[in-house]
Amino acid sequence: MTPFGSRVRQLRAQKGASLKQMADELEISSAYLSALEHGHKGVPSPMLLRQICTYFGLIWDAAEEMERLAALSDPRVTVDTAGLTPDHTLVANLLARDIARLTPAQLSALLGLLDRELPALTPV
Repeated sequence: MTPFGSRVRQLRAQKGASLKQMADELEISSAYLSALEHGHKGVPSPMLLRQICTYFGLIWDAAEEMERLAALSDPRVTVDTAGLTPDHTLVANLLARDIARLTPAQLSALLGLLDRELPALTPV
């Protein structure tokens, strides 16, 4: 699941809408919405992102948060280390190899090193 998918699912649950209800309102398939929530599909188009924000009544900061989450939710990330140091390439490859084995504490530590937090996990 991606940060964006997690947030959409959280907002949908708070609204009390089923996946089918939301998909019907957005005029997309339930299968596509499910894949988006579960991180099997990439970043939504800008138009779909606006529709989702409108569906949940998100404006200003909340809509900007959704845009940030969407931008950080590509489930198939590519890291280009060409022109960087061998250590950069090593870190990228080790992370790619071990990402699925990282514990929540290790992920939190890495996010702390990057001065980031998981915005999808913040309460509404």
